Amino acid sequence: MKIDSAHRIADLDALSALYGQPKEASLLKESATLHPNYRAFIRAAPFVALATSGPGGLDVSPRGDAAGFVEIHDDQTLLLPDRRGNNRVDSLRNVIADPRVALLFLIPGIGETLRVNGSAAISVEPALLERLAVDGKPPRSVLVVHVETVFFQCSRAIVRSRLWDPATQLTRDALPSTGRILQDLIGSSFDGDRYDRELPERVDKTLY
Repeated sequence: MKIDSAHRIADLDALSALYGQPKEASLLKESATLHPNYRAFIRAAPFVALATSGPGGLDVSPRGDAAGFVEIHDDQTLLLPDRRGNNRVDSLRNVIADPRVALLFLIPGIGETLRVNGSAAISVEPALLERLAVDGKPPRSVLVVHVETVFFQCSRAIVRSRLWDPATQLTRDALPSTGRILQDLIGSSFDGDRYDRELPERVDKTLY
């Protein structure tokens, strides 16, 4: 879609004229360290979206585990274990090229989210991997995140989306299955039905 130049916001002055200035609280909520109240959000979160940037473009990757799986090392450091996945390692490739990262923590039932911006490095230190093991299975690597800014996001997006409202939840068969998606993309040589039949057991056996 091409935007008419007369209706395109293309500079900061135009953007400021449209939105005005943020309220004082929106600025004062930002911290350069992990304030105790923000630590509480991280410890309660079983899910975080990890955003990275690299030569191939941008990426946002879902990460989840038991609440508190992102460990707080100190006032400016988070430890994010990399559990088993599909081995695309898009996020890790990006971090090697560009260490800048952003994290968005979500907590079921809670409207506010927590945003963290900073930089990251990939560690395979044996003691660190062992420390973050689950059921005796260490992560392949750990993302060591240096926190630069952290602040909460108000609940409007969650409220508008009714994200945690059970009445809005869909059953899995309301959307194409993963096997169907793969078969439609790859062609008849791929057995989507077999993939779907085997997927639940495969996921269960390869969580860690």
